[in-house]
Amino acid sequence: MTSGKRGAHRYHGYGPRPKGMYPIVDGILFPELLPEFAAEALTAGWRHHREPFVGITENGEPRTGLYSLADTGAKPREAADAALTYLDSLEPFQLRVARAPMDSPDWRLWSNAFPTWSPKGMRLERLAETPRSLALDTVKASLGPAGYTTVRAAMKLNGALGILVDDYSDTLTEYAYWFTVFGDPASGDPWGWQLMGHHVDVHCVFVGTQLVLAPLFLGAEPASAETGPYAGVSAFGRETDAGLALRRALRADQEDRFLQGSSVLSADLPEELAGPFNGRHLAGAGADNLVLPLDGISGTDLDGGQRALLMDLVAVYTSRLPTEHARRKCQAVADHLDETRFAWRGLHGGTDAFYYRVHSPVMLIEYDNHPGIFLDNAEPERFHVHTIVREPHGNDYGKDLLAQHYARHHTR
Repeated sequence: MTSGKRGAHRYHGYGPRPKGMYPIVDGILFPELLPEFAAEALTAGWRHHREPFVGITENGEPRTGLYSLADTGAKPREAADAALTYLDSLEPFQLRVARAPMDSPDWRLWSNAFPTWSPKGMRLERLAETPRSLALDTVKASLGPAGYTTVRAAMKLNGALGILVDDYSDTLTEYAYWFTVFGDPASGDPWGWQLMGHHVDVHCVFVGTQLVLAPLFLGAEPASAETGPYAGVSAFGRETDAGLALRRALRADQEDRFLQGSSVLSADLPEELAGPFNGRHLAGAGADNLVLPLDGISGTDLDGGQRALLMDLVAVYTSRLPTEHARRKCQAVADHLDETRFAWRGLHGGTDAFYYRVHSPVMLIEYDNHPGIFLDNAEPERFHVHTIVREPHGNDYGKDLLAQHYARHHTR
């Protein structure tokens, strides 16, 4: 592959799907032109975003007392100032769609594929270089270094995918993402932002000095760019390696408690886990009220070394937060480690595809390898990665903390 030149190429032996296979134009997916099963999977975010919010639970009943208002000592002013600088850079007509009220239902309107509606927010690709850079400065000021690096890598890998398959040139690009600011960063009241598009869905909520980063979907197909203008960009190596380290430390006599199955091949899976779009992961777009019974080996059944590896895995995901918020989130998971479950599906060799889940009362993590959507591998491969982080029991989008904040400070 020659850097900068168009023309489809192969990746690890796989080539692109037929040109124009999907009805996607300018970043928008038209589900009425898809087979029914595909439209059902890819419109979940739109169909469910106005349902009364409960949160992800084990039995439909959210637990209380898991999240509390606190002074973290962190200083969110840098992120607020960055957001205000970004908003000040926009034209008045852009501001009408660049921001939304804090209680907007659009918080819950997202897709890990492509929107099937006309999104609000400013599409980064349509912004001039200065406001686009200022939008990304807001993201950078809000996240930890590892979080920002992973977000930007996923965006760049979307651009690399477009070059690799030589198709969807107005969609598979580095900046085909919508950025929306919710609330007023200048007010001192809760505020936040959403960055939404293919393989990147970030929801960041500030409540006082606390920060909630959930739901958080990050993925890539493929997870590394080997040639072209994005050569050397890669993501999800730590998420992959830390999961494998824990799996390989588990013993054969523990398998009946954590192993959901030894294969992720479609023929070996129940139909609901064999789809090409969601694969094994359950907590994607439209799943805000998912009922997910506990499954997997509990922290009480792990030995000391295994528990340490489980916390190492959790730390990979919490490191996407700024340092103090990451420390507090790790501590919250550690406080509930006996209740935390770890589940695995697939093999764990050098190139095997797999799925894993960490299910804590205060954090849900899913990692899944997928078949090709734009590449033609029919079965999951290690190089197509989806990761999801949720805050179960009602704190996705910071909703539990927000309810506490408004009850304390805004009750008439």
